[in-house]
Amino acid sequence: QVQLVESGGGLVQAGGSLRLSCAASGRTFSNYHMGWFRLAPGKERDFVAAITWSASSANYADSVRGRFTISRDNAKNTVYLQMNSLKPEDTAVYYCAAHTRVGIIWNPRRVNGYDYWGQGTQVTVSS
Repeated sequence: QVQLVESGGGLVQAGGSLRLSCAASGRTFSNYHMGWFRLAPGKERDFVAAITWSASSANYADSVRGRFTISRDNAKNTVYLQMNSLKPEDTAVYYCAAHTRVGIIWNPRRVNGYDYWGQGTQVTVSS
């Protein structure tokens, strides 16, 4: 069983920055691929960013590329999402997710590519 706990959300003005954190339980966090998704009112849960277990590769949604950076610290069992130049359209609940199934093909941009999810943290960007 893996538990994911997000933190760092809040209210920020457009153009500002926030850093989200996701702390994971489990001794094999370093084996997990990790992702961030977001859910805005009236929309589906959308892919934001993902990072491989070794941090050798990351990918981003077009809407956030160049503004957001995903990173991880395997010693701290934590994945981060640094969000800069925030826009009102970034307002959403942000969720981190883990792909723990070693040997199973991982599609980082798909919701069904992950088997564990956190409870989410609200990010609100005012104009």
